[in-house]
Amino acid sequence: MSNPNIDQPVNNGDSLEDLNPTQTEGYKVGEKKTIDELKNLDAEDESLNKWKESLGLKAAVGPADDPRKVVVLSLAMVIDGRDDVVLDVSDQAKIPTLKDNPIVIKEGVTYKLKITFKIQHEVVSGLKYLHVVKRKGIKVDRDEEMIGSFGPKLEPYEKTFPAEVAPSGLISRGHYTVKSRFVDDDNVCHLEFEWVYIII
Repeated sequence: MSNPNIDQPVNNGDSLEDLNPTQTEGYKVGEKKTIDELKNLDAEDESLNKWKESLGLKAAVGPADDPRKVVVLSLAMVIDGRDDVVLDVSDQAKIPTLKDNPIVIKEGVTYKLKITFKIQHEVVSGLKYLHVVKRKGIKVDRDEEMIGSFGPKLEPYEKTFPAEVAPSGLISRGHYTVKSRFVDDDNVCHLEFEWVYIII
């Protein structure tokens, strides 16, 4: 099942309004430039050229039959003392099954979320990860993390977010639903999916 929101501008009237990125007053997104335009910009500046190479601006990378700019491969929950629990989000066909396979964690445990993703075809600026956590239909948490700006390259990027602590106590135990979204500075949604964890 394909998601109609992928690679589309975020709709601010969306029922998932909490998944819209916060806007910084006065911030304006820079003019969109192709890889070739960026490579030729200030071409005589050696230090700038080294910086552009570090972004992967040598050439546009990505299969011609896959127009996606951001390909999120996985989201993992990292907990010391146990193997990472990895959600494979690289295949659109697998995404609807994520809700059927909850991650089980202990109350009060410290964990980190880690994402693995690829950038292809062009530079993506201001990539963000957002999620809303609900329990019994009531919002209990919202998180927004800046991932950064990246150029296309064959090797995947990896980003680990700051540690968080799972709720504890009798009333905190149970089933939580998480809606996650990856959005860039142009308000383009690159991936949106739902997953579940259970606190015991």
